[in-house]
Parts: sequence; structure tokens; C-alpha cells
Amino acid sequence: MIKIALLGYGTIGSGVAEVLKVNKDSIAKKAGQELALKYVLDLRDFPGDPIQEKIVHDYEVIVNDPEISVVVEAMGGEEPAYTFVKRALLAGKSVATSNKALVARYGPELIRIAQERNINFLFETSVGGGIPIIRTLNTCLTADVIEKVTGILNGTTNYMLTRMTEEDAEFDDVLKEAQAMGYAEADPTADVEGYDACRKIAILTSLVSGQQVDFEEIETQGITDIEALDIQYAKAMKRVIKLLADSRRTEEGYCALVAPVMISKKHPLYNVNDVYNAIFVHGNMLGDAMFYGSGAGKLPTASAVVADIVDIVKHSHCNIKTFWSPEKLPLADYRKARRRFFLRTSDPEAAIEAAFGAVEYVRLPGVSGEVGVLTEQMSELEYEKRAAGLTGIRKMIRVE
Repeated sequence: MIKIALLGYGTIGSGVAEVLKVNKDSIAKKAGQELALKYVLDLRDFPGDPIQEKIVHDYEVIVNDPEISVVVEAMGGEEPAYTFVKRALLAGKSVATSNKALVARYGPELIRIAQERNINFLFETSVGGGIPIIRTLNTCLTADVIEKVTGILNGTTNYMLTRMTEEDAEFDDVLKEAQAMGYAEADPTADVEGYDACRKIAILTSLVSGQQVDFEEIETQGITDIEALDIQYAKAMKRVIKLLADSRRTEEGYCALVAPVMISKKHPLYNVNDVYNAIFVHGNMLGDAMFYGSGAGKLPTASAVVADIVDIVKHSHCNIKTFWSPEKLPLADYRKARRRFFLRTSDPEAAIEAAFGAVEYVRLPGVSGEVGVLTEQMSELEYEKRAAGLTGIRKMIRVE
């Protein structure tokens, strides 16, 4: 029997406990032996909940118990998660986590410790929730050079942009709705400013490249500036706006960007709506593939965490190799990537065409004092140079 300790009994932690209980027999068959939850670490007590008999408030109880062979970290944030996870690995206990902040910052170090002790540090749910993208990159796509990864990696912002598109609503209104539905936190900054998606694309780029990508060096723009009027322009062009996390391999190396992007019906991520996530991958041999599913939520995420636990049990005393070096990967300049650009501007057409040459104009009924402009394809560096000659630009949104 495998004894497990769970750190944190919030949304994900309680989901892990539920999956282990409800699917106990099926999980035991797949793991080859029974899995038993022995401890749950939390600052709180849960009177009336059967989990209370397993609650401990002191981490030392867990790290010093030789019966515990697997620790599940579901606390979130960098500390004390990092300290607890590192101590567990140093004590010879394998770890499964859903914590993208922890993995993005400390992934290479924790992977190295696990490799040195022939145990495992698995983090499938740190990107994409229930979507098995990390396991796929580590096993199924190892024969490919991954040239591009583009994803809708945050369910909150995707839900909000979907509502704005369907209801012609403003950002503040759909944010309140998302908070009321439980999709957005009281402090939604990490989601709406793109920080959550940034950490996730950093993890994916690190795995694809095999080197550490510093998420703080990735240009990140959220959706707080997106207005209902922007959505109307997108509709007029038969496009939608999505918050995309993009990583692509160029001649100068990998470049990464998180930003709102207008995409057409031909784009594989066009119909990914509500709280769903999707990740588009292009390999030099595979070509195109897309992975779609619940990117968040209690049980979808918990199910994937338990899948990591099963993998750990099946590979007892055998490290599952993850190629992620602590050597830092210098990112190429994202502004050299070529794309089209949409802008709202009050500049006269003569000035617009002098700056950008051939363009497409988008005019909305009832909107005066500005015009929508869709440029030809160019690098962002070139766009910046050309746009510098205009004085009336009110908004720029990238276009794929």
C-alpha cells in the first residue's frame, strides 16, 4: 500500500482527496497497488468533514514519516510550497504538484533533486489543468523538434472574452460576472493581466527547448484594455479576440509572447470558448496537433494530479526523465516575428497609407472620429517604426 500526504485542502486538494476516494478501486488496478491518503496538511480544521481525522498542522509530521512515499502539493504560490516540496524530495519522497508558480521558478532544481534520488517530481497539471500536454511533450513528441506552441491557457480570461463577444459587454461587467460564477478570484490580477498564462508558456517553452525560460522576461499583456468596441471591430472582420500565449522557434532561438490576438475562423483556436483551454503544437515532423479540454476546475485538475500519482507509483525507484536544464535560455526578440496588426486611429487616410501602404479599412455603423485599420504582414519592429509617424492611434491588437 502506498501512503500519500496532501499539502493543502482547498479546491484542488479537496478534489484530489475526492478522486482518490471515489475511484479507489480503478486507481488501485492501474497503479498496481492500493493508494491511501494518510495526512492532509492545512492551517484550518474541518469539523464535520471525514477528512478531519487526517488533518495535521505541522509539516514535520509528514516529512519525517517514513511511510509517506508520495507528497501532493496543492497549496499554490512559491512559499512555503517550495520549501516543503524541496524537503520532501530531499527526504526521498516523490512529489506531484499543480503549482505553476513553483514549477516556473524552481522546476529545474526540483527535477534535478528527484533525478539524483531516483524518485519523481511530476507537474502535469501546472499547465492546462486536465489537458495532458506535459506528458505528451515528454514522451509522445520526443522525436520532433517543436517549432511552435500556441495556447489559450487561462480559463478565466477565455470565459470573459467569450462573454464579451456574445453579449457585447464591457470588461468590468464580465469581470463581475466571472467573479460571481467563481471563475475569477476577488483579486483577478494574475489572470486578467496575463501573468498566469505567462508562467504556463514559460514552462512549455522550457520543456520544448530543454532549458530554463525566465517567465519575467516574456512580454506579457493582459485583457484589461479590451473594450466592447474592439470586439465589435473583430466581429466586423469575422474574427474573435483571444488571450494567446505563444512560443515559436526562430533562426535566432525561441521567442515568446502573451497578448490579446485577433484570430480568424481558420485558426484552430477560434472555437475554444468559455472556461476551456486548448494548446496548438507544431512539430517539424508531426505537423499540427491540438489538445483541448478543461484547463481548470476542481475535478478535471484533480484527476490529472492523481494520474501523476499513479505514474509515480508505477515508476517506483525509477526516475521518469524530464529534460529541463537549469541553463538559462536567452529569448529571441518577439518583435521580429511577422504578423498583421489591427489599429483604431483618428488619423486621416492619407497619413495612414503613407505610413503603412496598402491597408484594409473597417468602419462600424454609428462610430465616428476613428477608423479600424488592418495592415499587411510585417514584423513588430517594422510596425513600431511605421506607427511612430501617426498621432491618432488609440489601440493596437495583433492579428493572426
